[in-house]
Amino acid sequence: MTSLYLRRQTPEQRTELIRNLHQSQNNVCFICEEPIDLAIHKDALDIDHIIPISVSGKDDPSNFALTHASCNRAKQASNLEVARTLCRLDKIRSSLASENRGPNLADILAIHGGAKHNLNFSRQGDRIRFACPELGSNQITDLPIYTDELSGFGYFFTKLPIAYLHHDDKINPRAIGQNISKLIQEFYLKRPQLHPSLGWIHTADGEPSTVRIFDGQHKAAAQILLGVRSLPVRVFINPDIDILLKTNFNAGTSLRQVAFDKSVQRHLGNTVYVQRVERYQAEHNLAEDHFGFSESDLVKYFRGESREVKKYILDAVRDTITYHPDNKLKEYVDLGGRNTERPLSYSTIEKTFYSFFIYQDVLDTPLDFRLDEEENPREHEKEQILQLMNIIAEEIFVGRFDPDIGTLRIENRIQKGEVLPLEHIRAFRMSKEEVVYNWLKYVEQIIKNYFIMQGRPIQEEKLFHYKFPQPLWDRIRVFIRNLSNLPIWVNNELSQTVFGGKQNYAFWQAIFETGKSPQGVRVLAEPLDLMKMIQE
Repeated sequence: MTSLYLRRQTPEQRTELIRNLHQSQNNVCFICEEPIDLAIHKDALDIDHIIPISVSGKDDPSNFALTHASCNRAKQASNLEVARTLCRLDKIRSSLASENRGPNLADILAIHGGAKHNLNFSRQGDRIRFACPELGSNQITDLPIYTDELSGFGYFFTKLPIAYLHHDDKINPRAIGQNISKLIQEFYLKRPQLHPSLGWIHTADGEPSTVRIFDGQHKAAAQILLGVRSLPVRVFINPDIDILLKTNFNAGTSLRQVAFDKSVQRHLGNTVYVQRVERYQAEHNLAEDHFGFSESDLVKYFRGESREVKKYILDAVRDTITYHPDNKLKEYVDLGGRNTERPLSYSTIEKTFYSFFIYQDVLDTPLDFRLDEEENPREHEKEQILQLMNIIAEEIFVGRFDPDIGTLRIENRIQKGEVLPLEHIRAFRMSKEEVVYNWLKYVEQIIKNYFIMQGRPIQEEKLFHYKFPQPLWDRIRVFIRNLSNLPIWVNNELSQTVFGGKQNYAFWQAIFETGKSPQGVRVLAEPLDLMKMIQE
């Protein structure tokens, strides 16, 4: 809504108002909190209402703020205080982009003075007591302990300074999503949420306890970003962590109470798998380093949840590959599914690499089978899928795909005449799911053919359990290199046709097998010849 106050000002009065606001804001933009230079930014400044006058904000200098014009027009909320909070969150996101992850509650706590201390608890019957001496409060808080009638867990309700709250990224590895912006606005409008965050503690005589928050990180983060420094929380006392893990896993998968990205689901599944292994060892009186039991043994032992355990086993394989520190392809995979900076989605990785090359059933061999000789089938599988990913990263993406250009509307930009680096265009086009699906199938055929030509019988569904000799790796690399050198990937004339929209798998299968699209349009000079494609 237009400001009558500003409309009535003379140029001299406006200049004076800008100068006063600039000084009162310590020479920074109200929204982005970056410097404003009155000379450099002279024609690129806005004065706006902090609280919109449409919601009873005053139309006078007490409710005005000075901003960069670009910040004001790109703001994510009409209320400037909310817009500033969201801008701060965006800065946190940007600072973590190089780690290919979004912020979680731990990041928010670290920035705002949280997660600094543990608490000493004293339990006496159905009461629990503690104090916060590190913050200068020696007053003892005495609270009743309740019992959850279904789980049997003891718990208490309290309000704790954030200095005593810690994020549990084991039970809740999920990043903070974009929808937190709506939650921030709700809290700013003084609309409380209906449920507190959930935490847990492990109490032992004489030992301080860490209050770990495992549920409700979005509402906790939203309040902290708005300046709240003490939060209400329901704290479970010595709960079965396995049950909390399973509960959180189901909430993000089968129950769909929250939207967990696939990569987060796999990470949680891996965590639950580790818990099952540890529980199997404990209940069979095995040492922590004893792994003489198989995946099949785990499924049989936990027969009441055999389907889930099988899923956890496969999740562990996927998660180990995805987050391996030597995974060069991960830098080019959008693990959240909403990014425009990276060419590959995690969904594409699941539907191709993991679907094609991970054995989809449990193994009967012990987990530590021939580990010392480096002949363990699951380890071969993980290491060789990782090596394949690294070859693809080196030949297609590293030093070629530019995250600053990203993936947003690439074909539209080409059609409008924008000049983009050819290597970037090549990497972008080769990473489309329907394209990857087909050329990875040819990699699979090359591997199978190699073993056949060597006279080695193999189980095709366990292809990556067999150790690949160096000549085979050389063939794979040459194939990827020759494939990436095909003119199709840098032909801008195909932008409106072949690359103009999402195609199905059969579309690209036809192109690679015949050289033509299903409509009969010549795309390749000739069909792919795999024997030629593995020759330098």
